[in-house]
Amino acid sequence: MTSPQQDPATPETQDPATPETQDAAAPETQDAPAAPPASSAEAEAIRTAYGFEGARIHLGAMLDGDEPDPSVPVNLAVSMLNRHGLIAGATGTGKTRTLQVIAEQAAHAGAAVFVADMKGDLSGIAVPGTASDKLTARAAARGQEWVSRAAPTEFFTLGGQGEGVPIRTTVCDFGPVLMAKVLELNHTQESSLGLIFHYADTQGLALLDLKDLRALIQFLTSDEGKDELKGIGGISSATAGVILRSLTAFEASGADVFFGEPAFDTQQLLRTKDGAGMISCLELPGVASRPALFSTFMMWMLAELYQELPEVGDAEVPKLVFFFDEAHLLFKDASKAFLDQVVQTVRLIRSKGVGIFFVTQTPKDLPGDVLAQLGNRVQHALRAFTPDDAKALKATAKTFPTSEHDLEEVIPALGTGEAIVTVMSEDGAPTPVAITAVRAPESSMEPAGEQVIKEFAAASPLMDEYGEAVDNESAYEILQKRAAADAEAAAAAEKEAAGKGAAKGAGSEAKPAAKKPAKKDEGFMGNPAVKSFLRSAGTVLGREISRSLFGTRKRR
Repeated sequence: MTSPQQDPATPETQDPATPETQDAAAPETQDAPAAPPASSAEAEAIRTAYGFEGARIHLGAMLDGDEPDPSVPVNLAVSMLNRHGLIAGATGTGKTRTLQVIAEQAAHAGAAVFVADMKGDLSGIAVPGTASDKLTARAAARGQEWVSRAAPTEFFTLGGQGEGVPIRTTVCDFGPVLMAKVLELNHTQESSLGLIFHYADTQGLALLDLKDLRALIQFLTSDEGKDELKGIGGISSATAGVILRSLTAFEASGADVFFGEPAFDTQQLLRTKDGAGMISCLELPGVASRPALFSTFMMWMLAELYQELPEVGDAEVPKLVFFFDEAHLLFKDASKAFLDQVVQTVRLIRSKGVGIFFVTQTPKDLPGDVLAQLGNRVQHALRAFTPDDAKALKATAKTFPTSEHDLEEVIPALGTGEAIVTVMSEDGAPTPVAITAVRAPESSMEPAGEQVIKEFAAASPLMDEYGEAVDNESAYEILQKRAAADAEAAAAAEKEAAGKGAAKGAGSEAKPAAKKPAKKDEGFMGNPAVKSFLRSAGTVLGREISRSLFGTRKRR
């Protein structure tokens, strides 16, 4: 005699359906209401592995031969977004649309999203998609019930170049490590720049924009300022010259507008609206020619978030999903110390409720230690036209779990909008490789257009706070006052000496007066303008600034 509970998969032994059991079974059939028997053992394994119980992002459907099987959905667990990810593939294979698919669904699930729009083709995420018979048929073939909708979106720009809310930061907040990266300094020059920042921090000198930094370097390498650094080490004229030349070229490229006040508060990236996460879309029309600046600014944002956010552990919905497009630019010519800091950020920011998706062409664009932290992988097609391409393809295939498919053959044969996928399951194990036809975005796949972005920016509540740049008194102005005061004192001394000489007469044979010892120069910090500034400085500028990851300023 057997119990009716012994084999729940057998219809003859199942209990009669009740409303409770029907509700419990509903999530299992959301993506495929009919749920016909799987076409193969592989299909059944994929359907089981990707049928997560909690909230999930629908990536698409498994490819069965040349056609997608809508009864075998390929999903990504929302709770696993903070295990980070990689979206890779050659140009034109569908990376941007995959990014859009994940970003819009993550936002609708309640997670804030940050995306950088390098080419201007992601702005459509703010606009509902346009229905068509072709799109509806494509969606149905992937088990998707397509609806036209957009997520709440905020547009940003770096330094106000283009439309959107300007994002700026101060040189002090940016820190010496990231500044050395954008200035392309070597290790010795980076150390000297760190010394300059340390001096400014300890003396309470505000480095708000690039002219502040340039003025301070010029002062500290002048005859008058050299003594200021003797106690902690000096800076050679040659090194200072290199830094100044790099800084001048950096300013000439238009990067000076990215530094200044009001400094952007990265907490603004975590906003939600009506239960949906806000998508922060950074428009970068003028930054393509300055890739190092773009990538380093993205890293500054992550470092700021890491520093400011509290520990939350694993959550059902992450606070933020951060898409790092053109990720290879971050690691180009990076020092070992810089790479170590990137690895540390990626590894630890997960517990702050932040997931990072790197978007690039091949996994080899990322350091191995970073790649090892990326649990969710979507690999679009790669082409093997050269020996280097073939080597990259082979290396890419080896980064995926063992599969019954020959991935070195599958990856180059993928069509546009197709990818091989493996993600982290809800119990933390990688899922088997699924060859996937990626679903269509629900927002527009066409750029929103400049007028739409302009309207969004004008309506933003952040524009009042960040729209206009301000130029507060800082190191540059203090040094200008110092120079003017010194010039005035020198002129007065010269005039006084000339008057005394005239009174004595040219032929006087009187014994020369004993020379009085010269008054000791109190140096830069003895200047009245500097003393006045330090007395009025705020609680942060009035004491030494402490720095954290990447040398960014630690807020107190």
